[in-house]
Amino acid sequence: MRDASGFLGMCYHLDSRMSVFLYMIFLVFGHHTTVHCAPPGSSEGKITTCHLPQQNTTLYKMSSINADFAFDLYRRVSEETSDRNIFFSPVSISAALAMLSFGAGSSTQTQILEVLGFNITDTPMAEIQQGFQHVICSLNFPKTELELQMGNALFIGKQLKLLAKFLDDVKTLYETDVFSTDFSNVSAAQQEINCYVENQTKGKIVGLIQDLKLDTTMVLVNYIHFKAQWENPFHLSKTEDSSSFLVDKTTTVHVPMMHQTEQYYYLVDAELNCTVLQMDYSKNALALFVLPNEGQMEWVEAAMSSKALKKWNRLLKKGWVDLFVPKFSISATYDLGTTLLKMGIKDAFDVKAYFPGLTEDSALKLSYVSHKAVLHVGEKGTKDVTVPDVEFLDQPEITPFYPTIRFDRTFLLMVLEKSTRSVLFLGKVFDPTEG
Repeated sequence: MRDASGFLGMCYHLDSRMSVFLYMIFLVFGHHTTVHCAPPGSSEGKITTCHLPQQNTTLYKMSSINADFAFDLYRRVSEETSDRNIFFSPVSISAALAMLSFGAGSSTQTQILEVLGFNITDTPMAEIQQGFQHVICSLNFPKTELELQMGNALFIGKQLKLLAKFLDDVKTLYETDVFSTDFSNVSAAQQEINCYVENQTKGKIVGLIQDLKLDTTMVLVNYIHFKAQWENPFHLSKTEDSSSFLVDKTTTVHVPMMHQTEQYYYLVDAELNCTVLQMDYSKNALALFVLPNEGQMEWVEAAMSSKALKKWNRLLKKGWVDLFVPKFSISATYDLGTTLLKMGIKDAFDVKAYFPGLTEDSALKLSYVSHKAVLHVGEKGTKDVTVPDVEFLDQPEITPFYPTIRFDRTFLLMVLEKSTRSVLFLGKVFDPTEG
């Protein structure tokens, strides 16, 4: 376990013009009431070589299970914020909770896994962990023209004795950095954690933690960094400076509206009362924009599932579309503790919390879960690149025969990674001016 003080010298503010737009921070604070152990021994940090586990049946089910968890969590969040933008990273939350389940036992472990969608009676714990190892390793594998990195960091109180096997396994399975931190110095500990987050998010998340509690002994930071270019970038000259966007029946806002006539995969789903359009990034990722028919948002939200995703993937057809998409930024911050409690993770937040695979010490429980995600959608994608503002010679003239899809009212959005079919980000653009 490394000392986190080394990060203090690396903490700096990057140029605000850097075009890094997608991030997720997931934090768990564990309060430990019994202190009687020596500082743990040292270990190296995150491993640099990732070995994909052997294929098993769980790997094939992983994308569906994680997607259903994503939509279940979305519906819970929507109940609390129905009239606000919603945006979070489901795969990051799943991975962080799975890592905690690895150190949990008894009903604490069972509840976490069941909320994630697993049944350890049917699926051995080893296969679940290998499944997440495969997802994380695949997502982090270097890709041309796509920057995608997901990682974890555990900041552990110097007095807390973690089991060596747990430290080894979280490095191997979850590529987790582990740091020994002196939480008795709240200001320094807060700076160390904020500095780590700032560096991992290329300076886009600064001062994340402002009120670290004195009795904190464990902080889990989970982040995801994503940059990509649209396969078919929009042209700035075609962006309307001010276009109407219907927030609700009585509220209209004005946003820049990007415009392009291009071939896209799309479908009109008569069963779910929505239009689905797929926008590919240049490599290994895609975005799905889902536009419910007027008055049908709640119907579509209730129907979202891995089954619906598979159906859309099967029925999407490529064709010319006269497309209008708002240019916007969306961000959201949540305290997920209450939400996870309602979903069924109860013991982990209670005195009954049981983490025998994590530490020899008792009375360790979760007390706070925070999640933050930010997204920018612009002409080039999520990375500033130089694209000549010229017309392509083989692009046909706009005619009335091309279907028009205009995202000018509240719509759903998800970003998926192709190789693992992971839902990287999921949200609802209720008001594109809110961000």
